[in-house]
Amino acid sequence: MNPLALYIHWPFCLAKCPYCDFNSHVREKTDISDWKRALISDMRHEAALTAGRPLTSIFFGGGTPSLMPPALVETLLLEAQRLWGFAPGIEITLEANPSSVEAANFAVLAGAGINRVSLGLQALDDPTLRFLGRLHGVSEGLAALDVAQQHFERVSFDLIYARPEQTASQWKDELSQALAMGTGHLSLYQLTIEPGTRFATLVREGKLTPLDDDQGAELFEITRELTASAGLPAYETSNHARVGEESRHNLTYWRYQDYVGIGPGAHGRRLGTATVRHKKPENFLRAVSEQNHGISEERLLPLREQAMEALLMGLRLTEGISPPALAARFGMAEQDLIDPKACDSLAKMGYLNVRETHMTVTEKGAPLLEALLADLVSDTLVSP
Repeated sequence: MNPLALYIHWPFCLAKCPYCDFNSHVREKTDISDWKRALISDMRHEAALTAGRPLTSIFFGGGTPSLMPPALVETLLLEAQRLWGFAPGIEITLEANPSSVEAANFAVLAGAGINRVSLGLQALDDPTLRFLGRLHGVSEGLAALDVAQQHFERVSFDLIYARPEQTASQWKDELSQALAMGTGHLSLYQLTIEPGTRFATLVREGKLTPLDDDQGAELFEITRELTASAGLPAYETSNHARVGEESRHNLTYWRYQDYVGIGPGAHGRRLGTATVRHKKPENFLRAVSEQNHGISEERLLPLREQAMEALLMGLRLTEGISPPALAARFGMAEQDLIDPKACDSLAKMGYLNVRETHMTVTEKGAPLLEALLADLVSDTLVSP
């Protein structure tokens, strides 16, 4: 049976970070009883459409899910187990801010069923944390990491690099410090200036200058080298793990398998249909009260669109893809999925490894992934 994952979005934060374009909102008050009813109703709607498929992973994202009352987390997990059932060894992840207040709930969250936590450390020096709009300092963040490692089976944390004026030497030192902390997973993201963020405004006003592409590429290479040497090689463009500690939930996305998404702004993809929930919390609550779910858009995906998404997602992974299997999955010829001339050319230039039934992007090609994908996709796949 194909894996099924559940994503639960908690949209609230204490403050909006200047780089963040996620669906996050600052509210003085939230009525937990309203959110409990709405999220359970939204969950039941999805369960009715995917019955009989036990969950292989659950991911609480946001926003800041560690601001959720642990009792609500436990209630949602019990309901998910009742509706779908849990596959053996289910991975249940919660994103958390590394503050002392939230760390105080880690033991209770572990007791509620959370077995993996992803901490938003983001940087390991205080001036950078202030630049990124984070509310914690380094000492508080490291203390929270220590508490997390005491209570959860698996721990990951995020860092943002390729920041303005960041040097190769600085990043080497910071990443080496991060790797010494002993977690089995790291998410390492290059800073990107997203439209609609405070950073985008500062760039437009000439008050912020992003690191240039060549310097970013150098830091990307350093990231690959140091993580591989430390036994946490990249398994996806921005994610690194010891063998067996990859995020099974995120692998569901990248392998183009089914997941249901509940909560404000959550995306889902199940049974060939893409779903999007209302983004604004108040609109989401209103929709659930009127229709028993928060869906604002539901669209059956054409097979060509599914095939293209599966190709683009799969080549982000170090494991790569099997073009024949992918073509067979979507009922098309292999040459209608991948341009054979572009494939041969990119392989000769050292950007792709192509074997009889498998394709991966090389270390040389990884920093150029978006450009490679644009060349590689068959015209048949993208033509209207």
